[in-house]
Amino acid sequence: MNVFSHPEFDNHEHLSFFCDPETGLKAIVAIHNTSRGPALGGCRMYPYATDEEALRDVLRLSKGMTYKSALANLDLGGGKSVIIGDPRKQKSEALLEAMGKHLESLGGQYIAAEDSGTSVPDLKIMGRHTQNVAGIAERMGFDGKPSNGDPSPATAWGTFIGLKAAVKHQLGRDDLKDLKVAIQGIGNVGFRLAKHLADAGAQLWVYDIFADNMQRAVDELGATPASAEDILYLPVDVVAPCAMGAVLNDDSIPKLKARIVAGAANNLLERADHDQALKDRGILYAPDFAINAGGIIDVFYERTGASPDTVRAHVDAIGDTLKEIFIRSDRSGLPTGTIANELAEERFRKHVAKVESLTERLARVG
Repeated sequence: MNVFSHPEFDNHEHLSFFCDPETGLKAIVAIHNTSRGPALGGCRMYPYATDEEALRDVLRLSKGMTYKSALANLDLGGGKSVIIGDPRKQKSEALLEAMGKHLESLGGQYIAAEDSGTSVPDLKIMGRHTQNVAGIAERMGFDGKPSNGDPSPATAWGTFIGLKAAVKHQLGRDDLKDLKVAIQGIGNVGFRLAKHLADAGAQLWVYDIFADNMQRAVDELGATPASAEDILYLPVDVVAPCAMGAVLNDDSIPKLKARIVAGAANNLLERADHDQALKDRGILYAPDFAINAGGIIDVFYERTGASPDTVRAHVDAIGDTLKEIFIRSDRSGLPTGTIANELAEERFRKHVAKVESLTERLARVG
């Protein structure tokens, strides 16, 4: 397994592999960049087919977290961790405790939060052996409801706000009544997004690898079930991928019928040039690390003790960020993903320059 020559390696600061035969834990932690602050990102548990697939995912996801935090103007770096295994069959307290011990061994460089396949209770178990977990504090949530720290509600709300911004820009619509939306993945975030859309009058088509998740959306939201093969290619207005990444690729993009792609999943593009492929087809892409930043915003403010109103205002600003990205894309002719990267790098450079200037002033005073 090559690391430094890996196509997804981007000068990552740290990469660690951990194996605990007693519990069955096989995990990888990737820290991409800590210039803005400690690396914070979800701990994902997924039955990857190969170790290479897991490595590719954690490298891509950790870099995405660097850009996500910068774009959201948060003083955080980018990191991610993956546990190789089926969360419904192989997860155990012992395995989670072993993961917590490994997180502690990293000395605070990386802070883990909930992700696909893990939950707040799981993070609390890891927290028996480390302080380097987040999104587990009971408090008043951004929506004014009691929260156990789960960032999923904020991620779903931010995605909903971003989806509305995309609909306004692409379709010229302020309301979502009868908007046709296909959602791939009806887990913690996908279901909440579906609920917001249903409440706004949208028509929903859903798919999930777990039948009970899909049935819940059908029973509670009146959604129409779809197959794995069809969900991305239905004749709808919006496709919202909310499961795994790399679903926008050479095979899928030519078959898309939707005019908008706006979902909560990370790393939707298999390759960077797929951004241009979407633009060439006239499909508006809401860059994933811009639209799904609600969760990281929520977790960041958990650590500062900010009020729910402060958190809500910051999550709502996702719509303004996307509006800026869409307008810049129209003016420049560049695809939205490229613009989002440029905007994140602008904010990253400003932060680094600010820190360097402060360091120089302190040195002169000293």
